Amino acid sequence: MAEVKVPELAESISEGTVAQWLKQPGDFVEKGDYIVELETDKVNVEIISDYTGTIKDLLAEEGDTVQVGQAIAVVEEGGSAGGQSQAPEAPKAEAQTEAPKAEQPKDTAPIQAATPVQQESSQRTIASPAARKLAREKGIDLNDVPVRDPLGRVRVQDVEAAGKAPVQSTPAVKPSPAAAPQAQADDRVEVIKMSRRRQTIAKRLVEVQQTAAMLTTFNEVDMTAIMELRNRRKDAFFKQNDVKLGFMSFFTKAVIGALKKYPLLNAEILGNEIIKKNYYDIGVAVSTDEGLVVPVVRDADRKGFADIERTIGDLAVKARNNKLALSDLQGGTFTITNGGTFGSLLSTPILNAPQVGILGMHKIQVRPVAIDNERMENRPMMYLALSYDHRIVDGKEAVGFLVTVKQLLEDPEQLLLEG
Repeated sequence: MAEVKVPELAESISEGTVAQWLKQPGDFVEKGDYIVELETDKVNVEIISDYTGTIKDLLAEEGDTVQVGQAIAVVEEGGSAGGQSQAPEAPKAEAQTEAPKAEQPKDTAPIQAATPVQQESSQRTIASPAARKLAREKGIDLNDVPVRDPLGRVRVQDVEAAGKAPVQSTPAVKPSPAAAPQAQADDRVEVIKMSRRRQTIAKRLVEVQQTAAMLTTFNEVDMTAIMELRNRRKDAFFKQNDVKLGFMSFFTKAVIGALKKYPLLNAEILGNEIIKKNYYDIGVAVSTDEGLVVPVVRDADRKGFADIERTIGDLAVKARNNKLALSDLQGGTFTITNGGTFGSLLSTPILNAPQVGILGMHKIQVRPVAIDNERMENRPMMYLALSYDHRIVDGKEAVGFLVTVKQLLEDPEQLLLEG
């Protein structure tokens, strides 16, 4: 027998949560096969088997927290894909229990103690171990549990939802009229356990609000020049670089130009010291089903528009497919977030600690703008928001930074010089 253990994940990560078992007891695995997906504070990591053989036992269930170095599965080395192990014998034993008791051999006595729920649950091979355990505890038949997973897999949440009515019911006592509304209200409430990543996001956001002197300043930018430039150059740009010319490359370049002018917004606080960074690793917030992540565009000041657009696109795809590596998320110096993709007109973004500045982009909306004392024109306008840590960034610097970003965006030719 060989144990599969949680490997070293990263310097700052010592534990993870079992998100999904990719193999079950009785499954044959080759060395290097993925057997389990762990959810860490930052990314999901798939763990491989270092052995070839049959999965004999799973030592942790989905939802369990496991430490680096902890054994999480047992592999019986050797065997073949069609081989039998102790774990796969369970279905045969269950089949025997369906016969009359008088016809069962003595060696099946331990199986006779199994409840019908246990027998039916083990036959449902697409149920997770945690779901099977919870079903046994609640006395629920997994075959009757409504499944929300598109692949038909019964998850813990499905069993919990199915078990609410039996757990809350009290058939021996006739409910009073006053208790009836409460029961009805409970039936409309769904309790969902926060994922490890969501817990980490919540914890860090609260910590930022409690430890940083965070303020937000606002401005607006006329997007006319950038939109006209994009319309003129987008076809040639795509033909030459095989990537679309979006807005993010303009904003990234404008931010870099402003950071060079106001370097304290590219710094961080470490104790009683200010760490000024003379490099520009720009984080770009990406929304995923599991929560917001901020992959980093490395050395963005050394990249051209095409390289920035390509890098951001690649990181966004990796984020939505849960394929980001820890190195993709670490070490950013400043962050850009774009609430405008969801229709936000104005917001106050929260700092991405330990950074001291974050720029919020918003929806482009055509509004009447005064050109001079005599003329009004409809222009595509965007509100910008800069949240900053007032402990090291004063209002004068924050406002100057945002004005610089505005000026560079409204005259994008400057980005070739300033950015």
